[in-house]
Order: sequence, then C-alpha cells, then structure tokens
Amino acid sequence: MTSEATRELALDFASQIAPAGCIDVRRFFGGSALVRNGVQFGFVMKGTLYLRVDEAMRAEFEADGSEPFSYRAAGREVTVRRYYAVPAHVVDDPALLHGYAERALHATATPDHRLSDTILAVSPSG
Repeated sequence: MTSEATRELALDFASQIAPAGCIDVRRFFGGSALVRNGVQFGFVMKGTLYLRVDEAMRAEFEADGSEPFSYRAAGREVTVRRYYAVPAHVVDDPALLHGYAERALHATATPDHRLSDTILAVSPSG
C-alpha cells in the first residue's frame, strides 16, 4: 500500500470517527497517525487500523483475534502491546468504531507514562 493510499485510508477512518477537522492525520513512519488535541490515539500501517488500548480493550481485541502492532528492527521482532489491530466488525460499524476511538483516546499517555510501558514484548527472530 502506498503512503498516499495509507493516508487516504487514515482520512477515511478519521471522518468516520469524528466530524471533519477534529482529527489530524500525520505522517508516522511508513503510515499515518490519528491525532486529536495533540494526542496520538491510533494509526494506519499497511492497510490496518491500530488503536491505543487499555487493559479492558486489549482483552476485548484479543478475544476477537486481534494482534498487537509489531515490526522488525535490528533482526528482532518488536511487539508494541499498547496498539492493537481493530477487529473487522468494529471497522465495519461506524458507531462501534467511534466508541472504540473515544476509548483509545482515553487510553493515551498520562504524565507518569514511560516508554518502557509502551514496548512490552521484544522477541528475537527465529
């Protein structure tokens, strides 16, 4: 998926989540970040929408078969358990997507949040 296609998908999700102009779509590594009031609560990467999760959302997403965001770096697989792929049934339901996006916004960093809380699992590649 091209960066322009990723941005268009992120803009589409943003328009489903909130009225026009309420969510900024910004460049985010190879994808597009969803930002509201200066806080990133989600992103689109390789055609997948990821939202920031708290413990309750993580359990719900895992029960739906969703996985955390992961990427390869320096020969290792890095798993970021603060962001999970949004289940298809949520993406397909604008009201449900809006509700989960609001929850994701509330799950964002607080002043006592540390980077070590963000990257919870790092595993070496096979």
